[in-house]
Amino acid sequence: MSKNFNTVKTEVKHWRNFTFNGQVYDLSHLDVHWVEYTDDTDENNPFTYRFIVTYSSHCFTKESDELSSEESNLLMYNAPRESRPFNFERYHLSKHLPSIIKSLGEKTTLVCHAGYGNFATVKIVDSNGIEVDYFVVFTVFRESKKLRLHVESAYPKYDGIGKIKKVRFFVIAKNLLNNKKLPSP
Repeated sequence: MSKNFNTVKTEVKHWRNFTFNGQVYDLSHLDVHWVEYTDDTDENNPFTYRFIVTYSSHCFTKESDELSSEESNLLMYNAPRESRPFNFERYHLSKHLPSIIKSLGEKTTLVCHAGYGNFATVKIVDSNGIEVDYFVVFTVFRESKKLRLHVESAYPKYDGIGKIKKVRFFVIAKNLLNNKKLPSP
């Protein structure tokens, strides 16, 4: 699989690590990468979708009223589009993102409508010994004739996920590939 990501024009391809109190927080797990999903619902004619995957800084940063302005300045992560405080909990959970994204086509991964025209998957992950609902908001689109999946944000939900409407990831992928309207709630 080619590693040429020159078609990605709008997002960060390689995230710069964050350093705090001499500790380096490696962000390479959120670098741009390819993911292939094989839809084998038709056993005689499986189809593989290839997506370029990118991530937003919202996967590891968060605005917080709980931080003083001094703390906020110390934790500031300067991304190309915006600056926001580094969030250690979101960073820890973000390490699960590549495997969650790879699992979107699996029946055990819940994909649902997240509002605002995006899709989300909710996955139970272990964060410091605590099970949490991890809400991963992503959008899909075409860019330079390639399929793109961009994770806009990812964060724990402690108050439950509320009412959701499921959608099959392969319905999203097929409609995107065929220039059809994406499923809506």
